[in-house]
Amino acid sequence: MAKVLEGVRVLEMGTFITGPAAAMFLADMGADVIKVERPKTGDPFRAFKGGLYSPHFQTYNRNKRSVTLDTKQAADRKILDALVADADVFIQNFRPGVAEELNVGAERLQKINPRLIYCGISGFGHDGPDRERPAYDTVAQAASGWLRLLINPENPRVVGPAIADAVTGMYAAFGILGTLHEREKTGRGRRVDVSMLEAMCHFNLDDFTHYFSQNEIMGPYSRPSVSQSYVFECADGKWIAMHMSSPEKFWKGLANAIERPTLFQDPRFADRPARIAHQEDLIALMRPIFKTKPRSEWCARLDKDGVPFSPVYDSSEALEDKQAKFLGIEVEAQHPTMGRFRTVRFPVNFDGKRISDMVPPPTLGEHDREIKAAGGGSWRTKSADAAE
Repeated sequence: MAKVLEGVRVLEMGTFITGPAAAMFLADMGADVIKVERPKTGDPFRAFKGGLYSPHFQTYNRNKRSVTLDTKQAADRKILDALVADADVFIQNFRPGVAEELNVGAERLQKINPRLIYCGISGFGHDGPDRERPAYDTVAQAASGWLRLLINPENPRVVGPAIADAVTGMYAAFGILGTLHEREKTGRGRRVDVSMLEAMCHFNLDDFTHYFSQNEIMGPYSRPSVSQSYVFECADGKWIAMHMSSPEKFWKGLANAIERPTLFQDPRFADRPARIAHQEDLIALMRPIFKTKPRSEWCARLDKDGVPFSPVYDSSEALEDKQAKFLGIEVEAQHPTMGRFRTVRFPVNFDGKRISDMVPPPTLGEHDREIKAAGGGSWRTKSADAAE
């Protein structure tokens, strides 16, 4: 399989999601990632659901090796420094100042290795009045204006997965990849900084652009109204989603599928501006129609008429869909002690080949012996490990 980052050596001293996610994205493309963890407890995400191998931890830590080091201790710090000397990338997501307390600040590590790309991820940035504020996913979503776009104003509560954490990790990986490219020309590393606030503000670019250009403050129904997106419950209690957009052929197909051929002659629904202005009326009209048949029948009808739709799957259904099966999105491997591990493969294909092989997340300190025995001075590849 294509491993476009094969030979790139990454040290990750991350916890929870942002740092581990950034390292995992690199590992998925072939980088050799060593996760440096605290002795006995490791990444706090390990213990989120009993033991030290929670599903939370598993999500962001495949394709890595784990070594336990206390960098406040001279002997462990010596091992870390030996790893740093030959590393390409170092990733941490501590609150500003903590890395220096742990002897892993950028200045010290880049003196050891001037080619090192040092990535520091924070909540609100490494300087400024809020630099020391604690930040988690919901805090970053709220501060960036993103959370307001997800909340039902009639029942305000947090919904959905950890978007800000994963997005920030992805931006960090982008920055690292750009700096790896630059280093080919300069021979020197850089410090790459990314905060959750900055990442989510950029991810929320559409919202800000509407405000800048039109003085429009978007709400949770603004985008679904403009894109003409719908979710309806069917007769069997299952949901179906449609994203109609503007092409008239989709609306003609919908009219045919629901057996209402003259529906879009109604002035309220006759063209895109009218449908945007009267979306609530259109929802009220179509809701009882979709309640008359099971989801499978609606899928067949909408598919036949070329309407952009999908069943609203849950996690037990999505990867059983025929297209997901064809694409091989679900992959699995066997951990020597934890057993079967199932996950979703890296989505980018190179030269038509999918990256479907992977290594399950490591147990805490799983690679202590091999890394510590070498004094940290030996970066053995994962393929070499597997061959033994």
